Amino acid sequence: MKKMIPFIAILFAQNLCAQNNDTTQQKPIDCFEIVSDVSDYKENIKAIQAILDNQITAWNKGDLEAFMSGYLKSDSLVFIGKSGPTYGYDNTLNNYKKNYPDASHMGKLNFEIVSMKPLGGNYYFVIGKWYLKRTVGDINGVYTLVLRNTKDGWKIIADHSS
Repeated sequence: MKKMIPFIAILFAQNLCAQNNDTTQQKPIDCFEIVSDVSDYKENIKAIQAILDNQITAWNKGDLEAFMSGYLKSDSLVFIGKSGPTYGYDNTLNNYKKNYPDASHMGKLNFEIVSMKPLGGNYYFVIGKWYLKRTVGDINGVYTLVLRNTKDGWKIIADHSS
């Protein structure tokens, strides 16, 4: 099964790039825009880790807008959670606001990175675990992220959290 993860990630990323004629669904990502072919693995890992660390800091301050700065601000963003897929940056932010309306529901976030693997020069696949310590009850789960190197740096283009 572990050998299948990179293959599944590539299929997932290719699916994000597929043309979709239904305008009520996800808009396609411009998969052919190459910002830079960054081949320095350690620098990429460091940059992606910094995004995740910034998300933890923002979340723990109760700042959802700052937390969302790690995501691509685009209609092509896809977030998959327990209710299914959500398309677009604004819709994802609104779902976060609805599901985490106050500090007691947000709690304190922590991530544990399981793996980070390149999917090519401008894409990375991240597997991790998330933990929320809250007064209304602790929760935790797992996530997978696909990140793309954009003109604004590394951004999450797909997030599957459960």
